[in-house]
Amino acid sequence: MVGVCRRGDARWEAEDSLAELEQLARSAGARVADAVLQERDRLDPRYLIGKGKAQEIRQRCAGVDLVILDEELSGSQQRNLEQLLGKRVVDRTGLILDIFAQRAQSREGKLQVELAQLDYLLPRLAGAWTHLERLGGGIGTRGPGETQLESDRRRIRTRMAKLRRDLEQVRRHRALLRRPRRKVPFPILALVGYTNAGKSSLLNAMTHAGVAVQDQLFATLDPTLRRLALPDDRVALLSDTVGFIRKLPHQLVAAFQATLEEIQEATILLHVVDVSHPHAEAQQAAVESVLGELGLADRLTILVFNKIDRLGRSPFAWRPGSGRVAISAKTGAGLEELRQEIVYCLNGNTTAGGAIGREAAQATA
Repeated sequence: MVGVCRRGDARWEAEDSLAELEQLARSAGARVADAVLQERDRLDPRYLIGKGKAQEIRQRCAGVDLVILDEELSGSQQRNLEQLLGKRVVDRTGLILDIFAQRAQSREGKLQVELAQLDYLLPRLAGAWTHLERLGGGIGTRGPGETQLESDRRRIRTRMAKLRRDLEQVRRHRALLRRPRRKVPFPILALVGYTNAGKSSLLNAMTHAGVAVQDQLFATLDPTLRRLALPDDRVALLSDTVGFIRKLPHQLVAAFQATLEEIQEATILLHVVDVSHPHAEAQQAAVESVLGELGLADRLTILVFNKIDRLGRSPFAWRPGSGRVAISAKTGAGLEELRQEIVYCLNGNTTAGGAIGREAAQATA
């Protein structure tokens, strides 16, 4: 694995990102042999990393099948590195897309992943035809290479158009399923948060949903909806959604609009934060950034600081209506307070709201 830290940026952020890349690699089924972090003034346009560092990595990666970069590579950078290293090269985006392809179970999830993969592949397609470059253009040089490349591009665009039509049908179908919900207006609570923050564990703890839980990144992709009984005898619907991550590929944000519509429909967002993580605030900010991209920065939000069992204490005392609760989905600590906080929010007796993350995170420090 290879990471890059630009001089002037915080080195710990690059180190944390590289550690996260290792978790992603293990989640994809890889065994990590080595990790390298390079500091540079600017990224190399040909190799991303410097050529000297690439040659050093070539010597270190004997017996390795795959080299993973913690940045998104252009098609030419990926080809250049593969030629220099003599190994297959994958960037962070390609790795995340591979994990999503392994984990997607529903038809909707599979359609979304395939669309994201094709969107990622399309600008990199020319690299597959470098052996026919001499036939690529100019008078007297046009031939089957150009024809095949354009044919493949056309097929991918046609397939992407079909996938978008299929996903639009999924959206319409989901809209029909939502109509009965609106007639019996159950409040909808959507679990959002960084991947592996404990959203599925919290869903299981509060609703006995029986969703599979693993200590892996992106263990759950397909949304799950369950009934939740509240202390005032009301019933709400609790939805688990895909986890977010720093450097989330833009292809996935675009492709997963159908899944993320569950968040758009939510009355309240339950933003689950792994309070035991050394960089919990940075993870929280990454989720808030994606929510902002989705136009949800001002949606009513309760911050749920999970995994207090790892701290051995609660980082703060719960105050009704504060918009933040410390819990442990594993032990059940704080879950009753969370249910009561949801009721406070539904009744409008709260200071919770969008963009409260920074203030609350500082309060827990």
